[in-house]
Amino acid sequence: MDKMQDFIVKNKQIFIGLEDAKRSWKIAVRCDKMLIHQTILPMDKQNLLSYIRNKYPGCTVRLLYETGFHGFWLHDFLRGAGILCDLVPAHTVTEEKTNRVKTDRRDARRLAQNLENRDYRRCHVPDRERREDRQLSRTLEDVQINVVRTRNQIWKMLDFHGIAVPQEHKVPTKTDLRNLRSVEVPEKVREALRTYLDHLEFLWQEQLRLRAQLRLLTQKERYRTTYDIIRSAPGIGWYTAIRLVLELGEDLHGRFPSKAKIASLITQVNSV
Repeated sequence: MDKMQDFIVKNKQIFIGLEDAKRSWKIAVRCDKMLIHQTILPMDKQNLLSYIRNKYPGCTVRLLYETGFHGFWLHDFLRGAGILCDLVPAHTVTEEKTNRVKTDRRDARRLAQNLENRDYRRCHVPDRERREDRQLSRTLEDVQINVVRTRNQIWKMLDFHGIAVPQEHKVPTKTDLRNLRSVEVPEKVREALRTYLDHLEFLWQEQLRLRAQLRLLTQKERYRTTYDIIRSAPGIGWYTAIRLVLELGEDLHGRFPSKAKIASLITQVNSV
């Protein structure tokens, strides 16, 4: 690899690709169609800001990284500090078809190059308030998944031990599951069953609590208009409507080019 510069660049346009890992950031920097610097920084936002300001004083700096498990907090921080920062959906940045080797350093260089060439699709970044409100909906979805998982674990355990339990419904109801407490089973199996059933009771209570919190969000001023429009569509209940608002935002027509796309997203959310 050619030796890259290690001096300060002033009053230029700088393009930084950042590859986000668990404990560090891989940085690639381009200027005037050249790769001028690569480095690894510890995952510290102030350290990153100091690197940009000290290394590239007076420069117009743009930074690009892919969305991932760290969410949007770095984007918020850099934008707040006056750095032009964009996010791109993971795995959508274009690259040479001949390049089949994937490393964090290569990914950082690829991001910097695509940023300089403006060859990327910018990701929509919801504001912090909506991200925090949306967490209620996503946590409730996780709770519901855990309810199904725990319910299935109960029946698999009973099947494993050859314990036949009369079942009135194809999908067991809360009453069916609570009635299992009175079923005659071996002592150790009963302890395991009690653990599962106690966990289910906890999950059901959390479902009620989170749904109540989501109900309150339907009255929130910023969501109210869009919520009412979505709620007026046939077959859309309050729960699906508020989830759509939280996931897609208030300005659906501004984000999505066609009614067909909006309808597809509504169907997708409504099926969960």
